[in-house]
Order: sequence, then structure tokens, then C-alpha cells
Amino acid sequence: MSPANVFTVHLVLGYVAWLLCYRVYIWPRLNSMDRVDAQRAIATLHSFRFFGLVFVVPGVVGSHLPSGFAAFAAYADLATGLLAMLALLTVRVRPLFWLFVVAFNIVGMVDLVLDYYHAIQANLPAVAGELGAAYAIPIIYVPLLMITHIAAFYMLVRPSTRHAPVQAVAKADVAALEVFRRVEP
Repeated sequence: MSPANVFTVHLVLGYVAWLLCYRVYIWPRLNSMDRVDAQRAIATLHSFRFFGLVFVVPGVVGSHLPSGFAAFAAYADLATGLLAMLALLTVRVRPLFWLFVVAFNIVGMVDLVLDYYHAIQANLPAVAGELGAAYAIPIIYVPLLMITHIAAFYMLVRPSTRHAPVQAVAKADVAALEVFRRVEP
């Protein structure tokens, strides 16, 4: 099997393995959290994207790794990681937190989509050995990043119904207490 085919099989199986894991273990947990905690968990994972700078470290990656792929992937990953860290740091200032959550997800998703585009343009699968020690990033880490970006966007746009019954009960309790307060002598 050619290196390009091995890389492609690895990439596809990376998505399959993470989707199976995500469906059984990660999504049920994220879905049971409130929106802020779920986005914080995703931001925590993405805060490690500074690691993408490894694509521009000689000796870690081969000297023939296409620079059009490597430089963009490295610096867009860094930007995404920093935005995710800013989201985590601003969790108590909700408007800023949500701004950074949206920002790191947009920047991160665009980064991954353009990384795939650059990889195809540079024929990266044919020279996948040039990824060196960084080979695991697109195979193991990127599928999880892409899946969590999709989940983050889904959680951002879906209606918040999880707490509606609790809020309705709380309002009913307040109304009942008000009635009892009026009845007492």
C-alpha cells in the first residue's frame, strides 16, 4: 500500500474511531452539561492547539513538508488555541466568553477546512512521512477537533430547552409562595 493510501486510511479511521467514541462517551456528557460548561470543555481541548506550531519545527517534521501547508496550519492552530484560552479566561464575563467561543470555533473550523484544502493542493498524503513526529496530529487529533467544532456550533444554535422546565417550576414556586404570603394573617 502506498504512503498516500496509508495516510488516507489512517485519516478516515481516525474519524470513525472518534465518532464512535464521541457518540458513546463524549456527546452524552456534553449534552447533559449546561451550555457554558459544555463550551468550556470544548475550549479546554482546543486551548492545546498551540501544539500545531510543531509543523514549523525542523527536525520534528521533515524538510520537505510543503511549506504552504505547514506555516498556515501552525499559525492558524496557534490563533485558535489562544482564542480558546481567552474564552476560558473570560468565562465570568459572559459577553466576552461567548464572543471568544464563537471566534475560536470559527477560526478553528476555517483553519481545519483550509488545512485540508492546502494538504490536497500540496499532495500531502504522498509525502505524509515528512510530517515526522507530527504525523499523529492529522490522524488522531484533527478528527476530534473537527467533531468538537461541529458540536460547539450545534450547541450554539440549538434552542436552550434543557433548563426551561426548571425555570417554569421555579416561577410556579415563586407564584405559590406569593399566594401563601398573601393568605397569611
